[in-house]
Amino acid sequence: MTKYDEVFRYSLTNAEGFWAEAAKSITWYKPFDKVLDSSNPPFYKWFPGGKLNTCYNAVDRHVENGRGDQVALIYDSPVTGTIKKFTYKELLGRVSAFAGALTAQGVAKGDTVIIYMPMIPEAAIAMLACARIGAIHSVVFGGFAPHELAIRIDHAQPKLLITASGAIEGKKTLAYKPLVDSAIEQSTHEVGKVILFQRDIVTAEMKPGRDFDWTQLEASATPVGCTPVDATDPLYILYTSGTTGMPKGVLRDNGGHAVALYWTMKNLYNINPGEVWWSASDVGWVVGHSYIVYAPLLQGSTTVFYEGKPVGTPDAGAFWRVISQHRVKSLFTAPTAFRAIKKEDPLGEHFAKYDTSSFECLYLAGERTDPDTLHWAEKLLGVPIIDHWWQTETGWAIVGNCRGIEELPVKEGSPTKAMPGYDVRVVNDLGEEVPRGQEGNIVVKLPLPPGTLCTLWRNDERYVKSYMSKFPGYYETSDGGYIDEDGYVYVMGRMDDVINIAGHRLSTGAMEEIIAGHPDVAECAVFGADDQMKGQLPVGLFVVKAGVTRDGEEIKKELVKMVRDTIGPIACFKDACQVARLPKTRSGKILRGTMRSIANNKEYRVPSTIDDPAILSEITEALAKMGYVKK
Repeated sequence: MTKYDEVFRYSLTNAEGFWAEAAKSITWYKPFDKVLDSSNPPFYKWFPGGKLNTCYNAVDRHVENGRGDQVALIYDSPVTGTIKKFTYKELLGRVSAFAGALTAQGVAKGDTVIIYMPMIPEAAIAMLACARIGAIHSVVFGGFAPHELAIRIDHAQPKLLITASGAIEGKKTLAYKPLVDSAIEQSTHEVGKVILFQRDIVTAEMKPGRDFDWTQLEASATPVGCTPVDATDPLYILYTSGTTGMPKGVLRDNGGHAVALYWTMKNLYNINPGEVWWSASDVGWVVGHSYIVYAPLLQGSTTVFYEGKPVGTPDAGAFWRVISQHRVKSLFTAPTAFRAIKKEDPLGEHFAKYDTSSFECLYLAGERTDPDTLHWAEKLLGVPIIDHWWQTETGWAIVGNCRGIEELPVKEGSPTKAMPGYDVRVVNDLGEEVPRGQEGNIVVKLPLPPGTLCTLWRNDERYVKSYMSKFPGYYETSDGGYIDEDGYVYVMGRMDDVINIAGHRLSTGAMEEIIAGHPDVAECAVFGADDQMKGQLPVGLFVVKAGVTRDGEEIKKELVKMVRDTIGPIACFKDACQVARLPKTRSGKILRGTMRSIANNKEYRVPSTIDDPAILSEITEALAKMGYVKK
């Protein structure tokens, strides 16, 4: 039995003993009464009775333990030409002062705060300051359109909103304040206060009485200490795309989250305290929460906070420059970043310009890594390229290669084996386990390990319905795949209508709702087509209302603009085509899965329930004209 096998088996046969041991790495104000409360499944609670503070564990204790002069956070912003380093002591000063500013504005334990920020250190400071006083933060990606922000305001009902004056997107400056003002106008929940960080790149107009200047508030604030919270108290809400267009507010607790994330830094990523770790993501996504802010700081390593792109800031050598300059040990990013670098610099000429001798491993997640990109990266970098698989809901990897325990051989197309704590199974639609090698629904036997979602914010019913009801006793991942004879997991793709664009999950249902709102559109369908660069891209087909004689290209341009204005550029919705009709079952259900197979040049069976099989040739023709179907 290998070392990984021993650890994995122990984590399942004695989960409470395993996680009790892991919990010793966290500082508790009061020890927990028990490791796991399973009295009300599927609402499991980890470390009930325990009291702690996540900010204390991420910042204060490192200063108290004599490591205050170690660099905690490196802010590297090629878009503004800025590099700034914060020691743990400096970070403590900034966070405790801003927490005092929040307290002075009436924010208290249990209140919610929305953070709509670019990739600047103040985003992390705002998150940690909320955790410090027991407030629940909800970070919204700074590129989302006002409509999407308004939905989250209404659902999270924040006491106040924290933002910055703007960001740089490519070569353009994006002003945030007009977007925030528009979202507040559109929302029914009244946002009484906005704290705004003015940046040099763009100045925002302030609304007297409602808007407050971050710098002034922080400068005049009285620093505050950490508020003890229950292990089971919420740390944050993070909205993820649902299949109806209404986002789901994933709720993360304090205790289980701190224990699990600390454990992963060494055991999964093989990072030690004091080493430099870089997760090239955004704080608006789960990767940014877990592995830009919380996990590296909980462990006491150094995290790189990067405001830039893999290419164009200034070139395809951007990542190698950061690795070289800051002596990065490991990088975690999405495969789409490497596809972009490969496209711009296929021979890897930029890589040769930098000293990357500190670099030991590249971790990829967010979407499946295509073999071509994997081999290119392996050949160029000469270090292990490790794929791993997880979700917003889980907060950390479900399947991975635990290099800190034992590095397992890589198998192409697999993110390796189930992580300790996750009992991963594959079942058919009846919930029966299928033989090894056979495809089915990937599920995780309950209870989920610590650090995963506790429920959905203000919606226990939807939590049960979305994840726990289809396969009783299991968490439904909504992904399909199989497990091979060696226990390696292969994830083949989503089982629902959420598509994965460059590691970001977005609902095609939400896009359909927008398109259906066009006055000339009678009905529509949006589905994901495979894309070499982004993983998946949305493709739209629409049928116009009777009597509409306008050019389909004109309507397409309007639909693209509508999706962009409502969801934001992140949707990457650019491709739509007018068709005479859509394929449906006799009961009226649109056959999106069949159209997806056609667009992706995959074999498909003509469903027996289809109302008119001849329509599929019309759809094939339309998708061929759009460049998807290979003749």
